[in-house]
Amino acid sequence: MIHVEALTKDFGSRRAIDGLTFNVNKGEILGFLGPNGAGKTTTMRILCAYMPPTSGTATISGYDVVADSLEVRRLVGYMPETVPLYPDMTVFGYLKFMADIRQLPNSADRVDEILEIIHMEERAEGYISNLSKGMRQRVGLGQALLHEPEVLILDEPTIGLDPAQIREVRDLIVELGRERTILLSTHILSEAQQVCDRVMIINKGKIVAEDTPERLQDRIMSSQRIALKVGGDVDGLEDTLNQVSGISRVVGKVGELEIETTPGQDLRPEIARAVINSGFDLLEIRQIGLSLEDIFLQLTRDEVAPPEFTEDLLEQEYLEAE
Repeated sequence: MIHVEALTKDFGSRRAIDGLTFNVNKGEILGFLGPNGAGKTTTMRILCAYMPPTSGTATISGYDVVADSLEVRRLVGYMPETVPLYPDMTVFGYLKFMADIRQLPNSADRVDEILEIIHMEERAEGYISNLSKGMRQRVGLGQALLHEPEVLILDEPTIGLDPAQIREVRDLIVELGRERTILLSTHILSEAQQVCDRVMIINKGKIVAEDTPERLQDRIMSSQRIALKVGGDVDGLEDTLNQVSGISRVVGKVGELEIETTPGQDLRPEIARAVINSGFDLLEIRQIGLSLEDIFLQLTRDEVAPPEFTEDLLEQEYLEAE
């Protein structure tokens, strides 16, 4: 469905993306993760035929984003991070306007269908200026769906929303993903973990990891972590645990201890014996899984682009120089 080969984009002397190669299969939701300035938005804009790459290729259903840009735009629905809405228009009026621009047949009927999909039938005659941020995001998603695209490209669709709104938009994305291929950019790592079939982490314009959330946990995990709770005072317990072979670090936290051990072995029996033999009351011992957030921070640590090097500013700087 989406095939990207050695995709590179330069803005003057600065490289926003550097030789990206990846595929997104039909019916798959791919989470596109990375810090600010990593290259996510630039990649999405190229895939939407909004801008050409400096080198490399990208195709949607076999159509090249440069040579076949009009066909690509028919296949792709794009929701940018900041949706360009018109506050003085009604929800129905805006969607009808966008449908007419696309010259869709029976545009009013199609808008009614979209309002049902995004669950905004009751707000059809309401003005966009009176909508909450979550409702506006739904309208933005609705305009991306108007022409029944095979591929949805969503750039930070839940940014700025409260937890309830995030859940609503997330559920809608999962529902839409049953029939479409979706490329989803997000900073909310738990969202990618819950919504996406596969995640790709990009940093400094390069892919640093790509797999299912579960497999990434297995591949990236450099140590195993164990949470330990005991009754009463824990004085002396850290020294006792540090003497157990295979324990690399013991960290005291509120109400419990967190133990890091070397990978490849389960030290819970040895830890339990050490705790009990030392006279402490063992209340709980459990393994702590490595979250997607832990993986993300490991792969992008100390490499986040400074604010002046964000993608929009790179593009603006380049255009001004031209």
